[in-house]
Amino acid sequence: MKRARALSIALLAAATAPAWSLDLVEAWRAAAAHDPEFAAARAAREAGDTRRAEARALWRPTVNLEAGAGIATQESATRGASFSAPGFGSSTGVNFDTSVTRGTSLRYGVVLRQPLYNRGRLAEGRQLELAGDAGDAAFSAAEQELMLRSTQRYFEAAVAKEQLRLLERQETAVERARIEAQDRFRIGDRPVTDVHEATARAAALRAQRLAAASEHEIRQAQLADLTGLPPGSVLATPRSGLAGAPLAPMDDWLQRAARDNPQVRLAELEVRKAEQEAAKTASAVSPSVDLVAQLGRDRLSGSGDFGQASNTSTQRAVGVQLTVPLYTGGWRTARQAGSAALLRKAQAELDRARQQAMQQARAAWLDISVGQDRTAALEAGLLASRARLDATEVGLQAGDRTTLDLLNAQNDAAAIELALLQSRVTLLTQRLRLAALAGALDEAALEGANRELAASAAGPSPR
Repeated sequence: MKRARALSIALLAAATAPAWSLDLVEAWRAAAAHDPEFAAARAAREAGDTRRAEARALWRPTVNLEAGAGIATQESATRGASFSAPGFGSSTGVNFDTSVTRGTSLRYGVVLRQPLYNRGRLAEGRQLELAGDAGDAAFSAAEQELMLRSTQRYFEAAVAKEQLRLLERQETAVERARIEAQDRFRIGDRPVTDVHEATARAAALRAQRLAAASEHEIRQAQLADLTGLPPGSVLATPRSGLAGAPLAPMDDWLQRAARDNPQVRLAELEVRKAEQEAAKTASAVSPSVDLVAQLGRDRLSGSGDFGQASNTSTQRAVGVQLTVPLYTGGWRTARQAGSAALLRKAQAELDRARQQAMQQARAAWLDISVGQDRTAALEAGLLASRARLDATEVGLQAGDRTTLDLLNAQNDAAAIELALLQSRVTLLTQRLRLAALAGALDEAALEGANRELAASAAGPSPR
């Protein structure tokens, strides 16, 4: 009783709270601004953009300041030197000795290095560019996944609301039938079994309605969690057939899925990155050429065997430096074998991604094709069930039908109406899913589905 009272209060609050209309595009935009998972994907894309800047920086000059200080000794002995100086004449067989045994060394300089040719750096730059492309592809996949998720949450809440409405309507009708059966039983026009059947059906519907109310609250909360919007908005449901664009042949969708599916694009980029890794490993023994400019100064000062002494030198140089690796200790061979294996792995994963994308696209295409026929059959079944319900009501008044017949007809009509709604929703979501599998789901496609839903929701209200 406490649970029923709490649910009743919640339903009353929802009924009296101000409501606003929320469509698919608005739900998606709200989710894009609120969902933490999508925020992480956006940050990952921004990180991927920095990879391109890193690739450009690989070919720009680097400037380093080098400095060092320490304790050092220096001794030199020159024998048999020739010496000459103005005013001193010239001498041969001269000896020069220098000694700094307790000295302080100070060294500093600036080195500029500009890469001119480096195959390894070229492959690394291409890898960084591909990492930026992979970030864009991953963000596109996350964007389409969020569109599908927001659509799914939207329709789960909408269908839960419609199911609750149908149960409330059915409960009202059953309660009316129960009262009528009870009144007729009192005057001897109906057996007591009609009263019991109507009472049992009313109790069962009451339990279903409470469960549906709880489900509706849960679905509303899930939509609110995804979008950040408070629950209670008015959600559209398709009330009539969905026109939609003609479905292209299956082969066209399979080709698009094999080429443009987000997971396939990511797998292709992984293959290209593995190819560049193999190229970078192969270039480990290739020569590299750098333009190098440096300015440095060394100073050593202290005391030695001949008293106080100091030695200062300055270097200035600009030129081209060639580096040729001769031996890597087996690193290159091992790395090449590993890179080749990773490339084969990436190619196998690309084949698997294409296969999965085509399988999912085929399943979605078939679901749409069958769903259209199923929806048409349910529409015809709904008309027949309503005609049967009308006939049963007339037959009950004439005494040709029992209360149980009426209850069964009401239950069947409500079940078909709910099944039809779910079929229409599934048909619309499967179209969006097929577009996502082909890499074609964007906000424009969502707006098209939104217009189609709005046109369908504007149809005649179910009775």
